[in-house]
Amino acid sequence: MAPLPTTRRKLKKAFGFEDSPPNALEEQVQSQPGACIYHERDPTVQEWLQNLWPSWRGVGLYFLSLFPFLNWIPCYNWQWLIGDLISGTTVGAVVIPQSMGYAKLADLPVQYGLYTSFMGVFVYWFFATSKDITIGPVAVMSTLVGTIIIEVQADHPEIHGVEIALAIAIICGAIVTFMGLARLGFVVDFIPLPSIVAFMTGSAVSICSGQVKHLLGEQADFNTRAAAYRVIIDTLKYLPTARGYDAAMGLTALALLYAIRTACNYAARKYPHRAKLFFFLSTLRTAFVLLFYTMISAAVNLHRRDNPAFTIVGHVPRGFQHAGAPKITGDLIKTFAPKLPACVIVLLIEHIAISKSFGRVNHYTIDPSQELIAIGVTNLLGPFVGAYPATGSFSRTAIKSKSGVRTPFAGVITAVIVLVALYALTAVFFYIPKSSLSGVIIHAVGDLITAPNTPYRFWIVSPLDFVIFAIGLLVTIFNSIPNGIYVTICLSIAVLLFRHAKARGHFLGYTTISHSGGPRELYFPLDHSHGSDTALVLQQPRPGVFVYRFDEGFNYPNANHYTDDLVKAIFRHTRSTRTNVYATRGDRPWNDPGPRRGQKEPDLSHLPPLHAIVLDFAAVNQVDVTCIQNLVDVRNQLDRYTAPSTVQWHFANVKSRWTKRALASVGFGYPQKLGPSPSIPVENIGNESSVGSSSPDDIETGTKRAQDESFYSEQKTSDPQIRGVQNGGLKSSRPFFHADLTSALCSIDAILDAGDEEKAAV
Repeated sequence: MAPLPTTRRKLKKAFGFEDSPPNALEEQVQSQPGACIYHERDPTVQEWLQNLWPSWRGVGLYFLSLFPFLNWIPCYNWQWLIGDLISGTTVGAVVIPQSMGYAKLADLPVQYGLYTSFMGVFVYWFFATSKDITIGPVAVMSTLVGTIIIEVQADHPEIHGVEIALAIAIICGAIVTFMGLARLGFVVDFIPLPSIVAFMTGSAVSICSGQVKHLLGEQADFNTRAAAYRVIIDTLKYLPTARGYDAAMGLTALALLYAIRTACNYAARKYPHRAKLFFFLSTLRTAFVLLFYTMISAAVNLHRRDNPAFTIVGHVPRGFQHAGAPKITGDLIKTFAPKLPACVIVLLIEHIAISKSFGRVNHYTIDPSQELIAIGVTNLLGPFVGAYPATGSFSRTAIKSKSGVRTPFAGVITAVIVLVALYALTAVFFYIPKSSLSGVIIHAVGDLITAPNTPYRFWIVSPLDFVIFAIGLLVTIFNSIPNGIYVTICLSIAVLLFRHAKARGHFLGYTTISHSGGPRELYFPLDHSHGSDTALVLQQPRPGVFVYRFDEGFNYPNANHYTDDLVKAIFRHTRSTRTNVYATRGDRPWNDPGPRRGQKEPDLSHLPPLHAIVLDFAAVNQVDVTCIQNLVDVRNQLDRYTAPSTVQWHFANVKSRWTKRALASVGFGYPQKLGPSPSIPVENIGNESSVGSSSPDDIETGTKRAQDESFYSEQKTSDPQIRGVQNGGLKSSRPFFHADLTSALCSIDAILDAGDEEKAAV
């Protein structure tokens, strides 16, 4: 072995690690003709750091990935353009009335909804990894912004609502952009489906209940931003204050929207060859209904602009008259800072959930981190033209997908439609009835309410998920949307952690089956807890040998739970090899007081002594210091239990090289006599051997630690694996790591049989 560099040798000496002479086992093996020893290369910290450090090529690819349109724009063609024109125009006709209605939800003038929809569709295509998603104002985010504006103005009436909305967009955009640039899109995966469904359904109920007042034109002054149940009660309480004309314009508009959709769906089923035509007619129903009621309003109120017969939108400024740098101060941010987490979560949930869903439907994969950049940049740039927070819209995305969109460039077509509306149709917008606009909102948001079969499916698949959904829905309706979000996410994470911390392991038995390739052994839990046939006869390994499988990962939250169950079962089914350990009753420890006076020790002679343990790591990907130390503690405990013999520890299905390195660093993987000698004072840890001990390998340099050659000479008749190496066969450098459970048990049988033969010979 080449000598270590001087600096490294000094460091090893300072920390108590001894240098190793040449490996006696390797020299012995190499002296045999045709023999070799199998080594699996361990990972090193240097290798880990190198993997983290990007190459220049990786840096270039990272910056190139920020603009996905560069991959497809050179291939753009006329056929794609036609599909984008149709879908972009269709979405444009829908987004104009919806965005004006959602601006009212945000407690802002309607033109700010148009600004937001323009910037959403115009900016997104530069960063898009989804062809279907449409960014713009959405009902839930608008409601949340409106609630924040009302709460802030209650304490600070001098702050204008628009300033608050634009500041929220800037701050949320900065946060989400940072998450995207740092490639943190995976955090959205921690929000499960029941939480999303509860959030969407509860939000839809809250929004619809708040719009009924405006739909009916009720004149009473009550808070439509309160909890949904309170709003419903107040709406019914003040029903007599409703204005007839407003109610007529709102209710008939809502009824007409549902009538057109129902008729188009029926016609599409009746005449499937014209389904595409009826789809487009159904899609344009919002624009048609709003235009129709605007014409009625104009005819009625043309000569009574100052005193209209029913409430109308009123003056809408032409173009981007509110464009400019938004005013943001620290004091302003402090007023809404507690609500920022809810705003960011809403931006992420709606957009990523929708884009992933439509990506699966249309056979492509989105990049969540890149989508976060798209949302973030949109919200960073939007406030400069007057846009408030925007994210992906479910209804408009569905329309865009079904209308045959080909590329994200369709957003530019939609932006042109909105731009035309801002400059050419503002005079028409003056006469839009507010009650009809509320009907449009209720109709659009109503689709977000989940059908009853979805919660029922939760109940069938996982009753606990149904409980989380129900709790989230109730909190949203009886408290608030942000609290509903927090409760469902916290509950889901708590359930995840509890399941992981209380994960169960299982002792396994096997049964042999025959098939075309010969007999094969299958392993099942001995208690049939996984639903295996109770009539199935399972054979246990030989007495004193236990096979234990981890059902979940093995790390610090569940390490104690696993090892406690393992030790309890072993003590229950084996006997200690120690006899006459305690000379007097006073020598016994308090936690093992023994039998009462006058009683005898229980006879455990019928139980076998403990010989070996096989741990199945099929479900384990990585381990940490805590669980490794736990295994060391259990090994020490069981070695005292079986003294003077030692317990064999075998490991099957260990996939990760880092896991093998961690186990080997404390002496697992080798016969016990080949284990590590402590090189850091064990009293610092409080165990006989600890995680800090040196390993049989110098892992960081890749060199092998010397083994005692006399040990192999002594063990050549008792260890078949070592005898095989000495005979010139292929041998693993860690013989107690096995590819599967069968090979682990075969190895144990061979070792124990050889030991029995040696005892018989003696």
